[in-house]
Amino acid sequence: MDRESDIVKSVFLLKMLKRDNEESMDDVINSLANTGMFTVAEGEKVRDALVKEGYIVNDSLSIKGMMEAKKAEAEFKL
Repeated sequence: MDRESDIVKSVFLLKMLKRDNEESMDDVINSLANTGMFTVAEGEKVRDALVKEGYIVNDSLSIKGMMEAKKAEAEFKL
């Protein structure tokens, strides 16, 4: 996996961590697509990869996903 896809995954996880309770997974994807981070189709592929890797379970962050999102949050604050 390349650095760019790692950054995209980190931003996706961070958005999941910071999303409002009423925001759905589609809202997360659309929000990031609206920033130009990726297209909706690419966002769905990122979500699918994160689910497969165990970062997202039942449209929520797993413990693993939460840890990675908090790590990303700390990195982006630097």
